[in-house]
Amino acid sequence: MAVESITIRQPDDWHVHLRDGEMLKQVAAYTARQFGRAIIMPNLPTPVTTVALAAAYQNRILEATQDHPDFKPLMTAYLTDTIDPQELVTGHDIGVFTAAKLYPANATTNSTFGVSDIKKIYPVLEAMQRIGMPLLVHGEVVSSEIDIFDREAVFIEQVMQPLLNDMPELKVVFEHITTKDAADFVESQGDNMAATITAHHLQINRNDMLVGGIKPHLYCLPVAKRELHRMALRKAATSGSNKFFLGTDTAPHAIGDKESACGCAGIFSAPHALEVYTQVFEEEMALDQLEAFAALNGPAFYDLPVNQGKVSLVKSNQQVPMTIGQNAMAVSPYRAGETLIWQLV
Repeated sequence: MAVESITIRQPDDWHVHLRDGEMLKQVAAYTARQFGRAIIMPNLPTPVTTVALAAAYQNRILEATQDHPDFKPLMTAYLTDTIDPQELVTGHDIGVFTAAKLYPANATTNSTFGVSDIKKIYPVLEAMQRIGMPLLVHGEVVSSEIDIFDREAVFIEQVMQPLLNDMPELKVVFEHITTKDAADFVESQGDNMAATITAHHLQINRNDMLVGGIKPHLYCLPVAKRELHRMALRKAATSGSNKFFLGTDTAPHAIGDKESACGCAGIFSAPHALEVYTQVFEEEMALDQLEAFAALNGPAFYDLPVNQGKVSLVKSNQQVPMTIGQNAMAVSPYRAGETLIWQLV
């Protein structure tokens, strides 16, 4: 018998880019209307490296989401080669920093200030291990000698495994995983490691981005991989394993920045994220696993309570708008112009 509606505990989004300024005001409500909490990534043009910068950014987010007063943005620190360990400890102790984000230098948007060599921040990571502060990892090795489709697998071998060998009690989230290699690796580790999986990596492979002409609005980093990897991610997400949870990596860019010689990396999936995840879980005949993936596994890993509210979705067609926002700030949302079969009530 076909399922026509589903109600689950209110989910969280454990990987969000809200940007700042006018873009923040334009996009933040799409996350806040669905999710109780969101991990806010710190890669602004001026990266969030201090408690003061994080607290100020959090206030701007709360102002942008004031129509959703129950929404809670969880702030993260941007790790640099020279960041002070005490800044993270203080920020974590007073409840400003939930976690810290590792961007390999030049791996993605606004990552110029990222870490050039993980050994340089070992004192920081040792402090995080001591206080139980999660490390959120963009897992790619950036080198002209490494194919962009192999960056994640090489990172596991060259960086992630040695790090876990050196710091076996460090809590690590392997963010927005894109390969079977990463899914298998996370499943093989202890309880101190988990991973987020995006909606778009569950739906697209590299053919979707490249065949029939380049689709700039499907270009993201880490880039979509082969079909075998997409299928492995769907299996992991819907398996019931508590090691995987929802993280959209929603990342808005103005249409002009996407459709340009630069072609900025990022997919803006926030407006219909939960509907897309629900469709994937239904296709995999795993709707009974959606609540754990979306609302239970993440809080358990972060040692936070689950949300008390609930959300419902109904089987009802809706068309995704071609654009969101106005003029130079307009953004093309994920699945623009397409019809979704689920709708958030």
